[in-house]
Amino acid sequence: TMTIHSEEHIVDVHVRSGVYSSDTIFDYTHGYIATRLFSRNACFIMKIKKELIPELREIGRLAFEREAMKDVYSPNNVWALFQAGSSRLGRFKDWILYGKHIENLCTGLPLYQ
Repeated sequence: TMTIHSEEHIVDVHVRSGVYSSDTIFDYTHGYIATRLFSRNACFIMKIKKELIPELREIGRLAFEREAMKDVYSPNNVWALFQAGSSRLGRFKDWILYGKHIENLCTGLPLYQ
């Protein structure tokens, strides 16, 4: 499911698929995406690259089109490959940088950038 909070410039994406379940937050105000993978008990954070990630108003349209048409190809599909590296727990200055929505998603989990 996808929830778009236009006034806060936030998109919440919840994937419920057993071992592959995850929650993702697109925080357009702070410019970061965070994904919490439940199977790994970890949080992955990446900077939003405007040339690769659809804008907030565009992501809603793409989601609507995808749901309405199911199998329509879109050149704006976004895939991210996360490679294991060093992790750390979030610190106060991280949460200022990433914002409260990502803090709520990732507090207490190892952070991978």
